[in-house]
Amino acid sequence: MAHHTLHMPCTEADIRKLRIGDHVTLQDTLFGIRDATQIHMFDHGRRTRFDLRGHAVIHTAPNVRKVDKRATNDSGYEAVCIGTTTSDRMERFTRPLMEREGVRIIIGKGGLRESSQQAFADLGGVYLAIIGGTAALETTWIEAIEDVDLDDLNPESLWRFRIRDFGPLLVAMDSHGGSLFAEVQQKVQDRRAAALARLGVT
Repeated sequence: MAHHTLHMPCTEADIRKLRIGDHVTLQDTLFGIRDATQIHMFDHGRRTRFDLRGHAVIHTAPNVRKVDKRATNDSGYEAVCIGTTTSDRMERFTRPLMEREGVRIIIGKGGLRESSQQAFADLGGVYLAIIGGTAALETTWIEAIEDVDLDDLNPESLWRFRIRDFGPLLVAMDSHGGSLFAEVQQKVQDRRAAALARLGVT
């Protein structure tokens, strides 16, 4: 297992170096995205003014507060608590995010499925996992909310965060067909089969 520090945006070559079990710390920029954001982007044809090419997105609908815009806060928002939501609901958006918007990294909890795994392999992407319940810690890795787009969807807007030392995060799905979630699922199935065999159940 290796540790990698990636400055955003990154390249496909950067992503192809990552293997499941590695750890990654992200620097500079991170985009927050969730269900409604992607439904509007891909089902309703809305486009963002943000350039997501080579960037990482995190599945989140952050808890924020409105503040007066000022030199140090152009977005008019500051973070209260920025946690991560379960990724599985957004499975169908992985390939469009990568093909149309150029996203390289998806951060979430709970993992994604086979179609995302194929998209990561085809296009050079990776899934970085966060443990549930770490929202308070994650928030300390975010220095500021720099900008927001599609804000009529708030809190499921498209957020641009300035980050520093965001991680370490676990590489749970890589661009080489590796998936820690698939490995765990296979182990569970094997143990279940063995237990049923011991009981004489076929």
